[in-house]
Amino acid sequence: MATTPGFLTDWPWKHLGSFKYMLLAPWGMQSIYSVATKGKNEWDYTNLIVIPLLVWRAFHNQLWISFSRHRTAKGNNRILDRSIEFEQVDRETNWDDQILLTGILFYVANSILPNGSFLPIWKIEGIIITIVLHIGPVEYIYYWLHRALHHHYLYSRYHSHHHSSIVTEPITSVTHPFAEHLAYFCLFAIPIFGPVLTGTASLASVVGYFTYIDLMNNMGHCNFEFIPKWVFSICPPLKYMMYTPSFHSLHHTHFRTNYSLFMPFYDYIHGTMDKSSDAVYETSLTRQEDNPEVVHLTHLTTPESIFHLQIGFASVASRPQNSKWYIWFIRPLTTWPMMLNFIYGRTFVVERNNFEKLKLQTWVIPRFSVQYSIKWQGQVINNLVEEAILEAEDRGAKILSLGLLNQSWELNRSGALYIKTNPKLNIKVVDGSSLAVAIVINSIPKGTTEVLFRGSLSKTAYAIVSALCQKGIQVSAFYEFERLKLSFRSQSEIALSKSYTERVWIVGDGLSKEEQLKAPKGTLFIPYSQFPLKKARKDAFYCHTPALVAPPALENLHSCENWLPRRVMSAWRVAGILHGLEGYNVHECGETMFDVDKIWDDALKHGFRLLQFASN
Repeated sequence: MATTPGFLTDWPWKHLGSFKYMLLAPWGMQSIYSVATKGKNEWDYTNLIVIPLLVWRAFHNQLWISFSRHRTAKGNNRILDRSIEFEQVDRETNWDDQILLTGILFYVANSILPNGSFLPIWKIEGIIITIVLHIGPVEYIYYWLHRALHHHYLYSRYHSHHHSSIVTEPITSVTHPFAEHLAYFCLFAIPIFGPVLTGTASLASVVGYFTYIDLMNNMGHCNFEFIPKWVFSICPPLKYMMYTPSFHSLHHTHFRTNYSLFMPFYDYIHGTMDKSSDAVYETSLTRQEDNPEVVHLTHLTTPESIFHLQIGFASVASRPQNSKWYIWFIRPLTTWPMMLNFIYGRTFVVERNNFEKLKLQTWVIPRFSVQYSIKWQGQVINNLVEEAILEAEDRGAKILSLGLLNQSWELNRSGALYIKTNPKLNIKVVDGSSLAVAIVINSIPKGTTEVLFRGSLSKTAYAIVSALCQKGIQVSAFYEFERLKLSFRSQSEIALSKSYTERVWIVGDGLSKEEQLKAPKGTLFIPYSQFPLKKARKDAFYCHTPALVAPPALENLHSCENWLPRRVMSAWRVAGILHGLEGYNVHECGETMFDVDKIWDDALKHGFRLLQFASN
């Protein structure tokens, strides 16, 4: 929102939420009706192309968003090192409003302009007129409009909304109040309706111009430089006809320079070009890829989880992963990446963070959870994990933490397999089990005297039971009772539960809905598993999987980690960070467990805190 919101700041369909696209329904139905009732020679392709054009623009923008976020996370050619927070993501979630506005105005114009209907596919005269009108009136008028928007009166009421984003993303380019977009549309309408009025317009000039606008807008708001120097060496005039990401980035940091739309020519002739433009451009081009000190290695969960990654849909990634009605519409898009992953897949970077001088990155194994249960995929996955460990070491990382099923005992004995096959590893492999234990223990309400234990008996489970027994808390169990008794022969606190009366349950994978329904009202379920428990009760409380709230000093955290809330990180990810901060310099994998009390104290010392109790 602008500093002092002015007239027509909000979009008129803001209250409609996700149903705003229903505004196009009448025109869409009219187009379908015309196709169904008229002959092919009578179809108005100008009308029919509106919806495909809107879909193309959305797809084009999303490609830039994913590409930009991936490149920015890697670090090569990055321009600014500042972080992006959830506030910016929320502010920019309505980037599709301007696409919707385009569709509405196109339908209206098509119905009232005589020359706007039945356009041919191609007319070279119209394309030339479009180019000339953009270079002349559009670029020049925009330059002075942009300068006017930086006047205090208009800036505080409108343009400050756009400049709230210091570190730009492709979608920052279209994050403006409604009134500002109306002004831009009137300006960009000149090259579109000019050929229409002269009878030289074509579908190619219309679609091509909008594609050009989106291309340059998205490119200029990327936070990395990628236009090579040889482009300007081969054709020196391009320096004045095409801006670069670093050129426009300076406008977002210095505010009073580099006002041009896409052509810096007008900044040169009016003396508003930033003097550091060339230096920033060259510095960004030579910047190398980041060398992280701590890497967290996770993987995809469900086919839809790729859209929840930071390089996926920004608004979806900024919220915990759960079932949404609109996910059903994009599920067909998940088929091709699934097939591609079975044939080929390589670990990729999805996120970068900074914390107390540590450079952190999150890498993703391109495999889904279901693939981890397929036997013939086991060796493939292990190879991918091992390659990621070796690559992280080559890039100077000191710690690599294993997330989700990358530390499965059945797969690699909680990471011990990689230590065995690579005995000279300098990088330390961390499974985070000790911190997971600490979080579970400290999630139990004070004064609790007994708990019910239900879940698979992993090393984390045994460590939890041992810690509870040492605290004098009775651990009751059903199926696990005999094995626990054999493992803790001297522990009198382990008992066979005769009923489901315990009010605190420590649970792992496999707790059924029927078992949950047997728990008394108000039961607190505390999972120690990697994956969340499927909730079957509304009168009970469910803790999240072991996780901690990140301190404010942890930067660039603007996406949710799987199903966890904002700014909450899994125990396994935090454990790697703590190993890096404290310099533990030991592996924590296989049967090895770190000191539970020490790692808990270290987590609190560095500002991590327990997630507020539970959700029901």
